[in-house]
This record gives sequence, C-alpha cells and structure tokens, in this order.
Amino acid sequence: MDREVEGDSFDPFRFNRLWTTRLPSCMKESTQRFTLYTSIVVTSFVVRREMASSLLARKGRHRQRYDHENYRLVAGCIPYKLKDGTGSLFDRLEVLMISTPNRSDFVFPKGGWENDETIYEAACREVLEEAGVKGIINKRSLGEWVFRSKSSEMNCSPTGACKGQVFALEVTEVLDSWAEQSSHTRRWVPVMNAYSLCRYDWMREALDSFLSLVSGQKISIIADVTAAATNQDLTPPQDITSTDISSMCMIQLPTSTERAIALC
Repeated sequence: MDREVEGDSFDPFRFNRLWTTRLPSCMKESTQRFTLYTSIVVTSFVVRREMASSLLARKGRHRQRYDHENYRLVAGCIPYKLKDGTGSLFDRLEVLMISTPNRSDFVFPKGGWENDETIYEAACREVLEEAGVKGIINKRSLGEWVFRSKSSEMNCSPTGACKGQVFALEVTEVLDSWAEQSSHTRRWVPVMNAYSLCRYDWMREALDSFLSLVSGQKISIIADVTAAATNQDLTPPQDITSTDISSMCMIQLPTSTERAIALC
C-alpha cells in the first residue's frame, strides 16, 4: 500500500481510491467528500498564489543595469492597437498612455532594465506592471534617449540620469487589475492626439519613429503638432492625411518572425 502512494506528487483522488477499498461502506462517502474538499482547497490556493504573483511589481534597484558611463538603463513601450473599421491607418491607430500622480500629462510605460532579463523582457514587464496589458513586442528599437528622473533633474552629471530604449508593443490582452493600478491610470488615445499629451519631447520623437515603423514611411510631424498644440489644432499635416495608407497596415507591420519576441 505504501509503495502504491509513493511519488513526487500527491494525488488525493488516487489516494482515496486506494483507501476506500479497505473501508466499510458507511465510511466511504465521508472519505470521498473530504478528498473532494481537500482538492478544492489546494486548487484555490494555487490559483490565488498565481494571481497574486502576477500583480506584484518589482521593487528596489539591486538588480538594476548601468552602462559604463553610469547611466541607469531603462526600457519602455508604446502599446498600440488598431480599431476596427475602414478608415486610414492614422484614423484607426490608438496608443496606450498612463498617468502619474499629481500630473495632468501622460507618459508611456517604462522602467529599469534589470540584470536577470533581456531588454525586451524588461519592456514587457514594465508595460504589464504599469499599464496592465500584454502583447507582442517588436525587436526594432524606436530609438535611444537620455533623460533624467524627476529626483535628479538638476544634477548635471551622468549620475542619476537614465538612458532608455522604447519599443512598439501590439496589445493582445488588457487586464482588469494590474500591479501599479493605484499609481497609474491608463488611457487609449488616438495617435495624433498623443503628441499633445506627451510630457517630454523625446516621447514625441518616439511617436514619430513609431509611426514610421507601422506605416512604412518616414514620418516627422513633431514640429507641426507642437506648433499646433497651442491652438488645440491636432489635425495631421495634409500630406499625410491625403494619402490613404490603411491598406498598408498589415503589409508594412513587421512579419511575425521579426516581431514575435514574447507574449508577455
């Protein structure tokens, strides 16, 4: 009997079958009920543990990567989706932005790149923690920028500064709850409106690179949108909107081999 239940894992139903054959019939029903209850409790605990782990954000910088100039290395994403419809690519394209406490503008999810992950894994982790979405990340970097965290804006040395890369991420799943939900709200924004919401110029430059990537055309509209923002006029330049590039969407997006790094 002992040999029959030996092993690395315990199966309560198999254990029940072995023992109930040796029990009086009046005790079999109670034993079966107990085994079922035990199985439900164990399963519930495992599910709750997995859900809790997916809602925990990494804290601290003990694994943080720095380059040879002591810049803190950062990775982020521009999460995006295409709305259903027949309009142009720019009409259907939306990007996901997040808020930060005590600010009215928005940013794209980003955070520290740690030494136990690739830069793509770091970008996916940050967008999951801060915005609560998963998707397919494009390996092609939208660019690299140097910027400072709020706590070190007045520091002129590389110490305290960040060097970050941003990637496009096609959203495939939106979670109802996420790790940093109490600190960040999220907002889907038409891509052209996103320019006026960006906190920093480097984010607008990243948007230019993003639009060039998904459309297959060289696009630079940051100057036009920045100038128009004072008049609340966010209409795209005529030379872009006059060209119907909706049919180019699936063709110009990178192939699955190029962009399918991880569903994260």
